[in-house]
Amino acid sequence: MSQTADEPTPTVPGQPVLSPQVELARKLNLLLDVVVAEGNTPYTYRQIAQGLTDRGIALSRARWAYMITGQGPLVTDVALLTGIGEFFRIPPEYLLGSDDDLPERVDSQLAFVKSLRVKRVVNFAARMLGDVSPETLRSITDLLAEQLPDVVTDAEPVSGI
Repeated sequence: MSQTADEPTPTVPGQPVLSPQVELARKLNLLLDVVVAEGNTPYTYRQIAQGLTDRGIALSRARWAYMITGQGPLVTDVALLTGIGEFFRIPPEYLLGSDDDLPERVDSQLAFVKSLRVKRVVNFAARMLGDVSPETLRSITDLLAEQLPDVVTDAEPVSGI
C-alpha cells in the first residue's frame, strides 16, 4: 500500500515527524549511502535512469532531484518506486510502504550495513593516523560525529590508540 500526501508519517518515539516526501528522500539516500558503504562507487543519476529505462520506466533528472531532496510533490508512482526498489535489489515495499514491518526491517538492515562500513573507515583512519596527537584524533572523531552522529558515537574504540 502506498502512502499518500494526506496520510501522516508514522512516528517513532524520540524521532521528529517527517513528511512523506522527506521520508522517501531519507530512504533513497540511505540506499545510495549503502552502495558506497559496501565499497562501490556511488550510483549516478544516469546509471539509475538507465536501469529504470531498461525496465521500461522513465525518470527525469528533475524528478530524481526532488525525490532525493524531499522537496516537491510526493512521488506515489508504483511502477517507478517498484523499479527503483528492483534497481537497488531491495523489496519494493520498502519504498511503497506497507502495513507489515518489512520497510522497518529493510531500513534497519540498511542502516546496520552502513554503520558497519563507516565504523571500519573510522577505525582504519585512526590506525593510519596513529602518530597524531590525541587532541587531533578527538577533533577528527568529533568532525565525523557531526556528519554521522548515529554511527561515530557508537563506534568501538580503536585498539592501540
